[in-house]
Amino acid sequence: MTVFSASKHSTAVVPHPRAAVWEVLRDAGTVARLTPMVRSIQDHGSTWLWKLAPIEVLGKSIGLSFTERMEFTPKERIAYTHAPVGDERAGVKGTYELEDAGHGTRLAIRLGVEVDLPFPRLAKPAVHASMQGVIAAMGVGFARNLERELAARST
Repeated sequence: MTVFSASKHSTAVVPHPRAAVWEVLRDAGTVARLTPMVRSIQDHGSTWLWKLAPIEVLGKSIGLSFTERMEFTPKERIAYTHAPVGDERAGVKGTYELEDAGHGTRLAIRLGVEVDLPFPRLAKPAVHASMQGVIAAMGVGFARNLERELAARST
């Protein structure tokens, strides 16, 4: 087993009020529904348990779940850090930051992922590329779904 990591930072102006964006990001079930490859997120108050659909990495199907400690600064920031329960092999650390941007919201998302996988250290370049690809695809899908969700709520 080897620990592999990947990270992503993105910022965009979402053409919806900050309160509406906050309402979506604060709801674990909605975030799960909007995020590709996420099967469910269970809200346990100060922690959220994320369960991912199996992800194909170098010919192996990897199913992961991880527990994140959530810190909420209403309508401004959500910070999350890994709070492992049991033998979780993955963890994420990051933030959602919201600020007004004209009639919309500037949303900055930062995340870092660490996963303990059954591959040798020599596989690091291939695993890293695969992880970055998965994170990028999840981000694109989440952004598209977030916009659709917010548009549907505003009508």
